[in-house]
Amino acid sequence: MFKELDPILHSQLRLAVMSLLIGVKEADFSFIKEKTNATAGNLSVQVQKLKEVGYIQVAKQFKDNYPQTTCKITPEGILAFEAYVKALQEYLKV
Repeated sequence: MFKELDPILHSQLRLAVMSLLIGVKEADFSFIKEKTNATAGNLSVQVQKLKEVGYIQVAKQFKDNYPQTTCKITPEGILAFEAYVKALQEYLKV
């Protein structure tokens, strides 16, 4: 009756990151940190988990001699997010 929820997306911070990225082409680490109100360390760990399962791409570069990390949702991430939202909607129908 109930579909299993994706355990990767069922984390509050990872879901927040995916929710931000679904609406933009890409976002830098500072923007995500500000919007989620997360610590840099915790956000870094959660971004790495999303990257490891292929839901986001992470690019590291330098901008004006400062490191810049940019995150972008992948097609797999979009599908996973949509499936997660659909599963949640099914829970709400009951």
